[in-house]
Amino acid sequence: MIYEQIKKQAIETVPFAKFTGVVATEAGRGTGQARLAQRTEVSNHVGTVHAAALFALGEAASGIAMAGALAPMILAVRPVAADGRIQYLKPAKGTITASAQVKGEPDALVDELKQQGKTRFDVQVQLVDESKVVVAEMTVEWHARLKS
Repeated sequence: MIYEQIKKQAIETVPFAKFTGVVATEAGRGTGQARLAQRTEVSNHVGTVHAAALFALGEAASGIAMAGALAPMILAVRPVAADGRIQYLKPAKGTITASAQVKGEPDALVDELKQQGKTRFDVQVQLVDESKVVVAEMTVEWHARLKS
């Protein structure tokens, strides 16, 4: 139930993600998935999905995974993406799907958050096109702190 709520709220609570047209498709314990359909507004001058749109999609999927990892405490946490690195591997066309996985054990992250009031961790993201060709890979570093 909590993961369905995370999936539902992930895009709604981040105006930019909603603006880009990103759709949250899956949320789980330290995992997240989102997709973005190519349209004129997210395309570049050569007819592929714009690099910034791919970054936004990957960051959104990483946020879903982050929320899934911290699900037991997510309402008491203020998370921020502190760093993001992406490698563009192939031209991206059509609907792109980003699948994200927290690096590390979610229970250990929750324990660290409880004990220290904060935690930092990476989320690995893979972006694929409709043919399952990997078009980009990304790492997002998340910082989460208990709300005061």
